[in-house]
Amino acid sequence: MTITPEELRKAMRNWATGITIVTAAHEGTQHGMTVSSFTSLSLEPPLISVSLYQTSRTHGLVSASGHFGVTILAANQEEISNRFAGRIPDTDDRLAGLNLETLVSGAPFITGGLTFFDCRVSQSIPVGTNTLFIGEILAANSQDEGNPLIYCNQSYQQLK
Repeated sequence: MTITPEELRKAMRNWATGITIVTAAHEGTQHGMTVSSFTSLSLEPPLISVSLYQTSRTHGLVSASGHFGVTILAANQEEISNRFAGRIPDTDDRLAGLNLETLVSGAPFITGGLTFFDCRVSQSIPVGTNTLFIGEILAANSQDEGNPLIYCNQSYQQLK
């Protein structure tokens, strides 16, 4: 017996996760999407991973540029998470009107985020409907204060 996509979605709702925005830029186009499938993989070399839906615009830009950025959102950035989770269509410029920063690769980062990771794709692995991108961290910037935006059971949560 195989679990259905809806059964898996329902089961995964019990997993609390931080919220990130994965961004990429290539040949004058930039885009991003909300991603909770993010993790640290290695300290030596410094590696992280993200999983992106293969038909997403962000996936295409990461594949074409060979770089991506990850912004870990702060607790007060729910609106940003919603914007990049699809409240603004994938075809529109989700970064329009936001204050942005860059580090090394040119990938945009959202000002006010807790941490930025600027990465070079070191490996990409097709996995079902997604691609697992392993990124070597080229540069990072993090805030000393603030709490992350947390998501669990279809709602945002606060650390206590």
